[in-house]
Amino acid sequence: MSIKKSYIFLEHTGDEFIEAYGSTLEEAFESAGTALVDTMIDIDEVDETIEEFIKVDGWDLKNLLYNWLEELLIRVTSEDKVYSSFKVKIDEKEGGYELEAVVKGEKLNLSKHKPKTEVKAVTYHQMDIKQDSEWVALRFLLDL
Repeated sequence: MSIKKSYIFLEHTGDEFIEAYGSTLEEAFESAGTALVDTMIDIDEVDETIEEFIKVDGWDLKNLLYNWLEELLIRVTSEDKVYSSFKVKIDEKEGGYELEAVVKGEKLNLSKHKPKTEVKAVTYHQMDIKQDSEWVALRFLLDL
């Protein structure tokens, strides 16, 4: 399977600095999820044998992005699951935002998925969200 890459790895010393983008906020969040997993393993080797539902909240869009990536990181590192497909829906609600996602992937297999880099944490450092009528770009830093 070949994953459409809607993100780039930016120059940064010691950590992974990523810009994920899409034509909508939801697409940009999907790209951010893909970039996170692709930082850790060879995402092109992930088959979609499991489907899971994820729901996170955030008081603003940066907090929502942080909570989304943190939830994915927890599932990869503590539940040994890796994902290659993300379908995100974001709604504004009183007091912030709610993200609901369907993710597809499989159990982590170190010989199949070829580990790349260990991600210790998602950070707020240098996090940025830019939007206009035609695109959304998310920047975030992963602590390696």
